[in-house]
Amino acid sequence: MKVINCIALTLVIIGALNWLLVGLFSFNLVDTLFGVSSIISRIIYILVGISGIWSLVFYSKVLED
Repeated sequence: MKVINCIALTLVIIGALNWLLVGLFSFNLVDTLFGVSSIISRIIYILVGISGIWSLVFYSKVLED
């Protein structure tokens, strides 16, 4: 479970950094690296989205403290 949490957190951070680049510079790193609307880009976006949903688990851990 700890490994899944680390993977999810890493993907959420990657997604957040990509959105930061989009917001500041109108530069989408994922599309630049893998192509606009390529299957790999779509998979990355899906994994980042699933990781965001998975990261909701961290709220329950914060509330426990």
